[in-house]
Amino acid sequence: MEFRRRATWKNHSGNYSVEPLRLYRPNDLTELTEIIAEASRVDATVRAVGSHHSWSDAALTFGFLVETHGLNRILALEPELLTAAAQGRKLVRSEAGIRLRELNAHLDSVGLALSNMGGYDEQTVAGVMSTSTHGSGIGFGPLVSYVQSIELIAADGGFYRIEPAAGITEAAAYRARYPERRLVQDDQWFAAISVSMGCMGVIYAVTLEAEPSYWLKEVRTLSTWTKVRAALESGILDAHRHYEVYFNPHPEKSGEHNCLVTTRNRVERPQGRTKGERYRRNWLVELGARIVIIPKLLNLIFDLFPRSAPRLIDFSLKSLADVEYTNKSYKVLNIGAANLLPAYSAEIGIPVDSRMLHIQAVERIFAIARQHATIGTVYHTAPVALRFVKASNALLSMMSGSDTMMIELILLHDTEGGFELLASYEKELYALGGRPHWGQFNVLTGSNGLLAAMYPRLAEWQAVREQLDPRGRFDSPFSRRVGITRAEFTG
Repeated sequence: MEFRRRATWKNHSGNYSVEPLRLYRPNDLTELTEIIAEASRVDATVRAVGSHHSWSDAALTFGFLVETHGLNRILALEPELLTAAAQGRKLVRSEAGIRLRELNAHLDSVGLALSNMGGYDEQTVAGVMSTSTHGSGIGFGPLVSYVQSIELIAADGGFYRIEPAAGITEAAAYRARYPERRLVQDDQWFAAISVSMGCMGVIYAVTLEAEPSYWLKEVRTLSTWTKVRAALESGILDAHRHYEVYFNPHPEKSGEHNCLVTTRNRVERPQGRTKGERYRRNWLVELGARIVIIPKLLNLIFDLFPRSAPRLIDFSLKSLADVEYTNKSYKVLNIGAANLLPAYSAEIGIPVDSRMLHIQAVERIFAIARQHATIGTVYHTAPVALRFVKASNALLSMMSGSDTMMIELILLHDTEGGFELLASYEKELYALGGRPHWGQFNVLTGSNGLLAAMYPRLAEWQAVREQLDPRGRFDSPFSRRVGITRAEFTG
């Protein structure tokens, strides 16, 4: 098996890099198992990475780094190992390194589709699952909500298949075929491992539930925060399959904040082009996002004329407004060429309930943006996104225990004072129940019991990890920073 020593690894945006002891690229289960065995033999830590898209330090390791690009195949479902109830469901099993784009293409070819997904399709299935990545639609949980079975290699080199107590696998049949593997059907184990940021083991494969393929119509309309707030207070989230908002954190002279509201709802597959219908997004905006020089010019403008940021954000909101866009679901849910812009972001989850903390959170952002612009001439350089997600059973999901509004705080790559601005947002939103996205920029630490306060079931998660990784084989700089790693200082 080939590997590289001391090769430099960087994430998608280049804000994190590391030189691990070895960089592996396995192509099958056997090679993956051998890597874990070698790590145990030489006492090295292990970290698996997918598309490099994380803007946090979640992928970093000083030991063995395992890139999963070669683990990207659709696997046999083995229906003879499924329960009678599971055999009638729309299931797909794939290796963990498959990208959503590849998975979507396969599903489409067999008449299926994911019920929901985020706006980017280059991430791997294991990556989006392990960090609780999500789309928008209060009736839909994060992608991990559709995972039915997880197969991983633990610290002892053992192969585990982990499912809820009422899992899809017929236990006796599975153990008869794979006596050397361990099937665990336990709600607590599944809730812990499904969002574990690579700290429980290296995920080899997952089985997800899909649905018959369908079409969506997307409508983007300009609005204002006053109108959006009123709509949120009056139950707009239940009126659409998918609902999200982009807003300008900086106000106009009138004091109003401009917004772009996006709704996506199911429609029948068009039988012919109807007047006014469009089957692709605004081509000029899509082209502009692909031209490398444009974001560089924008960054130059923001550097030289930072006070122009509010007007330019308003201009971008207007340019994104479309009458409608109709296509297959996975094409509409992918936000398109905007993903190519050199940017980074933090994302904070706020509970959506009768306390209206999510409304307060937006207005807290207004105040923080105003403070930084006034005191330090630091401006937000992109629209802020609001997405709405159903509660998750995963113990360390940002949506654990509550429907959640995810606030994505996007900045162009070279924004001056940008990381400091994101850190201020995060700190202030803790007071409203804010939980940072594991895969995006965050400054979360385990000090003063912060993580346990955010996640009341943290001890349950750690108890499962203690069984799968008692010696910290999957520890990392990230796990130590946020307080997941067990303290070892003896004094």
